[in-house]
Amino acid sequence: MFDWEDLRHFSAFSSAGSLSAAAKTLGVDHATVARRIASLEASLKLKLVDRRPRAYALTHEGQRVAELAEQMAMSSFALEHFASAGQQTVEGEVVLSAPPALLGSIVARRLGELYQRYPQLRLKLVGSKSKASLVRREADISIALARPTEPTLVVSLLGHLDYRLYASPGYLASATVRRYIGYDESQARSPQQQWLNLQAGQQPFALHSNDLRIQAQACAGGIGIACLPAFMAQEHGLKEAGSAQQTMSIEIWLAVHEDVRATPRIKAVTDFLQQQVRPLLRL
Repeated sequence: MFDWEDLRHFSAFSSAGSLSAAAKTLGVDHATVARRIASLEASLKLKLVDRRPRAYALTHEGQRVAELAEQMAMSSFALEHFASAGQQTVEGEVVLSAPPALLGSIVARRLGELYQRYPQLRLKLVGSKSKASLVRREADISIALARPTEPTLVVSLLGHLDYRLYASPGYLASATVRRYIGYDESQARSPQQQWLNLQAGQQPFALHSNDLRIQAQACAGGIGIACLPAFMAQEHGLKEAGSAQQTMSIEIWLAVHEDVRATPRIKAVTDFLQQQVRPLLRL
């Protein structure tokens, strides 16, 4: 019989694609993940990975075991969802995943009212630019910049978030050459960056960052012009640097797994998000 912890570590590796990424997900070091995979191989008497100089790669047997492990995980999550659905009081942990800028500037600063209403509720806020899988229980609720496509989710459009060009008052008063602030290569295909590239044309970029909050702070420091949502521009005292026609928008979606949407603690948070976030967006 194999150790379930060995399988959990192997499953994390197969999902993440590398030892280091799996270790980060599990909160352990990469040597522990490697040791657990070796232990699972010994228990199953199967070679699950090819140990290459710079990476591990799944063998054919490893791919099959990873598929079975995923099926087992789904069954486990379904059981958790079933058990949670019978809960009658608003208590316990809810994991909310959303882009960091939205979590920090819109959600986190409005949580006082929620906790006053439900003091036994515990939130875990996960700032992530990638989509969290609700099916694999990476989160209970997610706010995403594109419509989630997992088939067992209940999704609703919260609204549209408008972006415009902003700069600091000092920059607007003194700049002789327009310089821009944008995403780095990790977000080069995002709608915001593609739109900003069109606005900038041949004019230079002074700074790139994968974090919108850093872009806003740099913009406030007078480095150049950034593409930001209005709430973030207001936080930093920025002024519009483009015409009224220079605007773009992205959809903001709310998603929850269909098995737990009526669970009191989940419903309390989704209702709160609908009440607090939707009014800040354009419908």
